Amino acid sequence: MIEKTIQIENADPRELYGNNNTFLNIIQSYFPEVRITARGHTIKVNGEPQRIEAFEQKIEEILHHLHRFNSLTPNQLERILKDEMDKSREGEAATDTILFGTSGQAIKARTQNQRKMVKAISNHDMLFAVGPAGTGKTYTAVALAVRALKNKEVRSIILTRPAVEAGENLGFLPGDLKEKLDPYLQPLYDALRDMLPPEKLNFYLESGTIQIAPLAFMRGRTLDRAFVILDEAQNTTRSQMKMFLTRMGADAKFIITGDASQIDLPRKQVSGLKEAMYLLQNIEGVSIIRLNQEDVIRHRLVKDIINAYEEDESKRDAQKDAKA
Repeated sequence: MIEKTIQIENADPRELYGNNNTFLNIIQSYFPEVRITARGHTIKVNGEPQRIEAFEQKIEEILHHLHRFNSLTPNQLERILKDEMDKSREGEAATDTILFGTSGQAIKARTQNQRKMVKAISNHDMLFAVGPAGTGKTYTAVALAVRALKNKEVRSIILTRPAVEAGENLGFLPGDLKEKLDPYLQPLYDALRDMLPPEKLNFYLESGTIQIAPLAFMRGRTLDRAFVILDEAQNTTRSQMKMFLTRMGADAKFIITGDASQIDLPRKQVSGLKEAMYLLQNIEGVSIIRLNQEDVIRHRLVKDIINAYEEDESKRDAQKDAKA
């Protein structure tokens, strides 16, 4: 008889043990010859070496399932303990699924260009994903970042946006700096809440594993082993974009998203996004993907609205050319 201590890392013990230790009791029923004592992130096991080794292997398989799918049911637990694979979930994971969300739902690349984003970030360290509203640019980028963190490909996620939108001035908004900035960063929080359980998300935010900050806070930093997303990049200036792009450190991944048709900079100010795409288009390691109306996954009217505006802009451009 020996005793072994197993540490539960990168997981909430409550998800493993279940409410009122229901999952732990199921696990114990499959290992009646060992004595299990679980407290917090520590499990102590007493028994024969071979049975303890088998127990430890099952715990690793259960944690892997939790890590991948963000959910665990009694039936799923029974399958793992009986060495049965959930074929349908595995098959789904092998297609367009990026990761599984907080309720176990599959978060997928749903359009051709979103699939291109998934493939591009595997082969490039910097990706520009540009296109109109509703095409899933930001959501797909955040999903890719969370997957990289879960797979331990990076040690942190950094999400940032320029605090310039629709002509609003932060100085006239109520509250402290965080309260002024949070509305601008809300889409990023919303995406993360779909992909990480509340307790885990709060832990990551409090520990700095996930950071959400305005673009100005990036100045002077070197971002190593980080997955960094610059959202609403059409509202960056030339100097802001250069500053951001040169923060890239070792083993980092950068995704820059934006919509060139919704620039809120002063009229004579050149968008840093447009300029960067032009300057970097032929650099190895940089990928540029342009999403369009076919990628819109919001309400069906959004696609028609985008078409109407683009047709109007084409007419205006033609009229300008005729006058010139």
